[in-house]
Amino acid sequence: MIKGFIFDLDGVITDTAELHYVAWKNLADERGWLFDREVNDKLRGISRTDSMRVILEHNNTSLDEETLAQFAKKKNDIYVASLDGMTPEDYLPGVKELLTNLRIEGFSVALGSASKNAVKVLEQLNAKAFFDVIGDGNSVSKSKPEPDIFLYGAEKLNLQPEECVVFEDAESGIDAAKAGGFHSVGIGPEERLGHADLRFDSMEEATLFEIKSYFKDLF
Repeated sequence: MIKGFIFDLDGVITDTAELHYVAWKNLADERGWLFDREVNDKLRGISRTDSMRVILEHNNTSLDEETLAQFAKKKNDIYVASLDGMTPEDYLPGVKELLTNLRIEGFSVALGSASKNAVKVLEQLNAKAFFDVIGDGNSVSKSKPEPDIFLYGAEKLNLQPEECVVFEDAESGIDAAKAGGFHSVGIGPEERLGHADLRFDSMEEATLFEIKSYFKDLF
């Protein structure tokens, strides 16, 4: 039976994608690196350090690990400063209603995000009360597509993977959910998330009624 839900953050609960893009773009422009939205799409769902490696590979360049870490931190400082402008109005449409209904019906809820700034984002949204467990980039060492962050959430909820539904907007996130033995809901286009168990174009469509209807034998 499904007893728990695990949510990615960026692109599922709220959309910080533009803030990330601007921060990476600022850093890239300063260094003279090529960076556009096509490259930015490749960073979806992966860690900050791995994102740096993608950008460096795209520019046929490399850095020692210490310098790479310094630039990753600089990008993060730009991004974190921009989070101060977020408010409880910045939930994606439908999200607050879904989280409220999960609370009303007594389901366990965890966050499973690669972001190391997840707590800050939840605080800006006034969303922490919706989550029993917060799993973020500080919780595990291996990021998606490894399933560790979702396994962490399930363990902290005292649930088995097959008792949980994972919400993701990244291909690597659905890969991680499948690798861990979780049920999966993809939020986004077919070409990116067609391998999810269930897919919606947006969180507004992902109502608890629709989810229960699809996984009807598990509720």
